[in-house]
Amino acid sequence: MTPAPLVVVSGPSGVGKSTVVAEALRRDPGIWLSVSATTRTPRPGEVHGREYFFTEAGRFDELIATDGLLEWAEFAGNRYGTPRAPVEEHRAAGQPVLLEIEVQGARQVRRAVPSALLVFLEPPSWEALTARLLGRGTEDEGAVARRLQAAREELAAAPEFDEVLVNADVQECAEALLRLVAAAGDRRPADSGDSRRATDERPTNEAVT
Repeated sequence: MTPAPLVVVSGPSGVGKSTVVAEALRRDPGIWLSVSATTRTPRPGEVHGREYFFTEAGRFDELIATDGLLEWAEFAGNRYGTPRAPVEEHRAAGQPVLLEIEVQGARQVRRAVPSALLVFLEPPSWEALTARLLGRGTEDEGAVARRLQAAREELAAAPEFDEVLVNADVQECAEALLRLVAAAGDRRPADSGDSRRATDERPTNEAVT
């Protein structure tokens, strides 16, 4: 059984990745959004397995050592990564999987799962992206400047992706993303990047404990 498609959504900070993905999932609940693992402590209201798989540092080290993560990175002293097992389980059960991750993570997924479809979201203009970042009003000027510099570097990575969508309108961008997911499912080849055999078992969502 050929696994369902794996579609990676990435782009610079402020481009609207989460908003577009949320709208796509609202329109098609049959798509599963991967849940990341993290070593940071839960915030009030967060639930293990919903926002994140909250994972002790030692367990995260074990996942890295055993190739249990499709990608991972460290931010602000905490590590974040995509557990391999639930992604493979959902795909094996025939459910398309979305990953919403940063550019460096998308590069790692490309190496881990060569058949994954990488989708890059671009802002309609640099001015629009700058306005979105400044409009948040949650960071000081230095932090915004760092985000803008990172955004310039991430925008330069667009040619590395299979598809580029301009997020000028959330509804239209989400619809375009769903078309890409459907097309990926229609043409998906046998996935040599997956290390585990597809089965008919339903996904359990139990990635890290």
